[in-house]
Amino acid sequence: QVQLVESGGGLVQAGDSLRLSCAASGRTISRYTMGWFRQAPGKAREFVAAITWSSAYTYYRDSVKGRFTISRDNAKNTVYLQMNSLKPEDTAVYYCATGRPQATMRSRDYDYWGQGTQVTVSS
Repeated sequence: QVQLVESGGGLVQAGDSLRLSCAASGRTISRYTMGWFRQAPGKAREFVAAITWSSAYTYYRDSVKGRFTISRDNAKNTVYLQMNSLKPEDTAVYYCATGRPQATMRSRDYDYWGQGTQVTVSS
């Protein structure tokens, strides 16, 4: 019954921006950590960003710090990922997920996943 639907991906040029959205249904996310992960062809899925249920803490992988911002709107049951100054290395399928309240950057701590949205950055 729990569904996560990502949107906002697309094809952009290096230096451009995109805003990804993740809309949840079947579960209120107010008490869950929400995370964004990505996977490029031939590579393992990797952590991108996470935000705790209270929005008191956020976490980012080093390569996106200063460029990406994760936020949440619990009233709308939606999580966002603002991506600025995109680089070709950011090209991947981006997934959102709900995690245990104490989850941070380990995929094993997340239980429900969206189907992903493609982000392609050309140079």
